[in-house]
Amino acid sequence: MDPPAHFAAQVRDFTAYLKVEAGLADATLEAYGRDLNDLLTHLHDSGVSALHDVRAHDLAEHLRNLYRGRGMQPSSIARHLSTIRVFFRFLFANGRIADNPALLLERPTRWRRLPGVISPARMKKLLASPSPETGRLWLRDKAMLELMYAAGLRASEVGALQLRDYNPTLAVLLVTGKGSKQRLVPVGDPARNATDTYIQQLRPELARFGDGRDKGRLLLSNTGRPLERVAVWQIVTRHARQAGLRNVHPHMLRHSFATHLLAGGADLRVVQELLGHSDISSTQIYTHVDRSRLREVLKRYHPRP
Repeated sequence: MDPPAHFAAQVRDFTAYLKVEAGLADATLEAYGRDLNDLLTHLHDSGVSALHDVRAHDLAEHLRNLYRGRGMQPSSIARHLSTIRVFFRFLFANGRIADNPALLLERPTRWRRLPGVISPARMKKLLASPSPETGRLWLRDKAMLELMYAAGLRASEVGALQLRDYNPTLAVLLVTGKGSKQRLVPVGDPARNATDTYIQQLRPELARFGDGRDKGRLLLSNTGRPLERVAVWQIVTRHARQAGLRNVHPHMLRHSFATHLLAGGADLRVVQELLGHSDISSTQIYTHVDRSRLREVLKRYHPRP
């Protein structure tokens, strides 16, 4: 849905700012656009015809409506609030409004759910699922699953990997994450072996068309095109079912990557770097998932365990 016509110019300039100057990814731009359309539609329906007339209570009422009227979770409302703050900060900085009403908004309490994690034994079953019996693309599926777990990749990140982003000699990936931020992530022998085998034995066949449809991507579909996020989701869930696992989705491989590293003694800052988190608070949630190592350390070293 497009924003009300009398807000279109401001939205267009704001979107250009986010894309060109802030360098946000397309998925993030889409999320900002949806949130902004929700806000501007609410303001229009409330009789507000100009952004310089918006007051803090208008914005607060919109957030209340998201919670009470639409039943949104606090985490989603927090994202809407972030969009509102960035939008009105942009308007104020560019002289479009005299005062910034978003400064008076308080951040809602954010209930953080612990991420779902697959145990090492169950993860082993998932990674072993691709086999010749599961179809001709099993080498691709195995490489994809191994890379996602070995490097903590998001579904969008693994689909966006270029062939040149993988260095088999150094066994590292150049990963482009949110906001086009890049990070180097090493991969272990299982992921490297699976990826090398796929590149040598299957990818040339998938890229046989020679018309540029593969866009230089590492992982390709049966028709030689890049894997979309939906396809990554379908591949993960299909192999999870075949491995006898339920309620498994792509992000759980990333959660499990971080949790298993921390449970094994990895430094939190290192895991933050590997995940590509800008703020360590995003990484700290994984310290709450597995308490077994904490109990073990306490029992081993405390004088009165």
